[in-house]
Amino acid sequence: MKTLLFISAMFASQVFAQDARQLAPLPAPAQESLRTEMLDNLIGLNEVLTLMAAGKVKEAGAFAEKEFGVSAMGKHRSKPMDARPGPHMPPAMHGIGMDGHKAASEFAKVAATGDRDKALALLPSLTGSCVACHLSYRTR
Repeated sequence: MKTLLFISAMFASQVFAQDARQLAPLPAPAQESLRTEMLDNLIGLNEVLTLMAAGKVKEAGAFAEKEFGVSAMGKHRSKPMDARPGPHMPPAMHGIGMDGHKAASEFAKVAATGDRDKALALLPSLTGSCVACHLSYRTR
């Protein structure tokens, strides 16, 4: 058992040591706001996929716009400045986030037509910004 714990600890330390992502030094309250938003986004993406799988294309688009689209920007506006992630992000990281909002709105626009195939083709762009940001940046 001790050997297994030791091996696990060594592996974990090597993984963290090899993390070459850029640190985005956000204040703790902004980190928490961003973490909560990202977890909510995972739940929301699952809902979009569920709706698409059920053939509810227009509903998937409306949900995506409401939760992730350009109209969803500013969710943290009413929070104190140190709890707002955007102003503390490196500009390129902030840009990736903006691109994600725009991609969600584009998906929503196409999904509103009910064209399932075109909407499906845009799903990778809906998650592409998420992947790009998480591969490029870390907050701790």
